[in-house]
Amino acid sequence: MKVLIMNAGSSSQKSCLYEIGEKLPTTAPTPLWSGSADWTKEVGKVELKAKTSSGKRYEHIISTRERTQIIHELLSTMWEGETRVIESSSEVALAGHRVVHGGSHYRESVFITPEVRQTIEQLKSFAPLHNPANLEGFIAVDEVFGNIPQVATFDTAFHSTLPPQSTIYPLPYELYEQGIRRYGFHGISHQYCSRRAAEILQRSQQGLRLITCHLGNGCSLAAIRNGKSIETTMGFTPLEGLMMGTRSGTIDPSILLYLQREHGYDTTRLETLLNKQSGLRGISGISGDLRQVMEAAQNEENERARLAIDIYIYRLRYFIGALVAVLGGLDALLFTGGVGENAAEIRARTCTGLAFLHLKIDDQKNNSSPVDADIAHPDSSARVLIVHTEEDWEIACECWRLAQSQPALKVLLSHP
Repeated sequence: MKVLIMNAGSSSQKSCLYEIGEKLPTTAPTPLWSGSADWTKEVGKVELKAKTSSGKRYEHIISTRERTQIIHELLSTMWEGETRVIESSSEVALAGHRVVHGGSHYRESVFITPEVRQTIEQLKSFAPLHNPANLEGFIAVDEVFGNIPQVATFDTAFHSTLPPQSTIYPLPYELYEQGIRRYGFHGISHQYCSRRAAEILQRSQQGLRLITCHLGNGCSLAAIRNGKSIETTMGFTPLEGLMMGTRSGTIDPSILLYLQREHGYDTTRLETLLNKQSGLRGISGISGDLRQVMEAAQNEENERARLAIDIYIYRLRYFIGALVAVLGGLDALLFTGGVGENAAEIRARTCTGLAFLHLKIDDQKNNSSPVDADIAHPDSSARVLIVHTEEDWEIACECWRLAQSQPALKVLLSHP
């Protein structure tokens, strides 16, 4: 069965195509085809890229900003031109979508029905940059593939197991009843990585206490026990928690009141400040890209770049310490995401600051940044893992699990 995965950003679209049979493979396979569309580089232009598992590539620039048209152009490269991997669109049996916000409505992936679409539409005020993009993706799949089943996999669903003492803010309870609560994000990544960690450690998820560190431009931690999220750092929005590339993370909310009252900041200016001008970019004055900040920090005169990295690591250790307390101990600390998987210095300095937990990494292993590996020293009290996150594959796995309940799809699984 061929499963299309749709991962929509506010100004990007990523997609890939997997073929899955009757049994799920133990590790994530290479997609038959993958493609992306990016409309951030030049006004009115969209850069399309596609590649196949055999190495064929396609690049093209089109002049439109209509997401449905962009998706049409991108997906057609699966059955046309150099990157053709199927004969026609009719070979795609199922589409799975990453949906950023499922609110309190969805604790697991679901088939997309008119009612589900309506709920995701209602939730767009919680994720105004992403949920509308997801809805456009649903429509585009309808137009390209007809009435094939579609699945929504929610970034918030994995954190639906958070206990009330974590989800409820200490605000008037009526606000919680109106939906103002902690939801958590990056759930698809945290879910995949926690399962993959158990495989690497050759342990059951039952009894396993993990802290997963998803570190990229956006950053979040999750405390996971028995395969369930019991705490995370992002909250009502992806702004809460760690210092990030351009996002502030947790700050005193009275700062915003002060800026409104004393300096005339309006909502738009505050949103821009918190989401696009803060974090590594705000402190360093250079970039939200950690690689550029770390390069600048090599210059002894660039104190702000070094300060930005120091704050980043301090707050990372701060929140890891809090999650260790929530878990009541730690069996493994896991790093994933672009920074988590590649920045050896960040991992080393983070773990050095956790030496009181008798956590110790093997410097040689850490410096080589191996994929899906344990880099802890043999004497370490807890294991330290690097895991390459596979969010698209996790969505495909969710689609496969739901397909088991549909006789027609189950037949396709047995005859891929």
